[in-house]
Amino acid sequence: MRLLVFDLDGTLVDSKTDLANSVNHTLQAFGIEPLPHPTIFRYVGNGASQLIRRSLESHREEILPDALRLFLDHYGRHLLDTTVPYPGVEKSLAEHAPMYEMALLTNKPLGMTETILSGLSLSRYFAEVHGGDSFDSKKPNPEGLRAILSTRAVPPEEALMVGDSVNDVLAGRGAGTATCGVTYGLGAEGFAEHPPDFTIDRFPDLFRRIRPGR
Repeated sequence: MRLLVFDLDGTLVDSKTDLANSVNHTLQAFGIEPLPHPTIFRYVGNGASQLIRRSLESHREEILPDALRLFLDHYGRHLLDTTVPYPGVEKSLAEHAPMYEMALLTNKPLGMTETILSGLSLSRYFAEVHGGDSFDSKKPNPEGLRAILSTRAVPPEEALMVGDSVNDVLAGRGAGTATCGVTYGLGAEGFAEHPPDFTIDRFPDLFRRIRPGR
């Protein structure tokens, strides 16, 4: 492998509590009962709009734009309250950055992504960082991953997409790369229907399963 492309939430960082807190802040502002955190966790991974739409459930669709704005405002001010890298992430990235090109592709808005990476001192490991608003489409569409492959001039067979959900697996398949699913994230149950090429239970295990290209 020459190029490793990582998802963010549920793969590199544990951000689920900050996301859930902002969702419930939004719901309560509209007089809606807060949701249990595990319920919200199941909604993470398809971007902020889908997260809020699903959290609103059967409530009025017309409040979606205002609810989304409120969520983004609150989350933008609280996205580093409890968010931390998963165990072994920073050490593993630092150790293996000289051996691989690394990029990040997430469905989270780019500005928030960059704030988290900077706040957790992870930015320096990635040659490219792209968010859900960087391209016309989000994962599982392979557009973003194909763009990274093109920019880095890396053939798909020398790249690996690493993530915690079927969105990452399907994006990798669509772009022709190998895929690694992390089981400690938020969406591993989806791997039963769309299995990645291999899975890992701890982030450092990734680098025991692959080797750098020439």
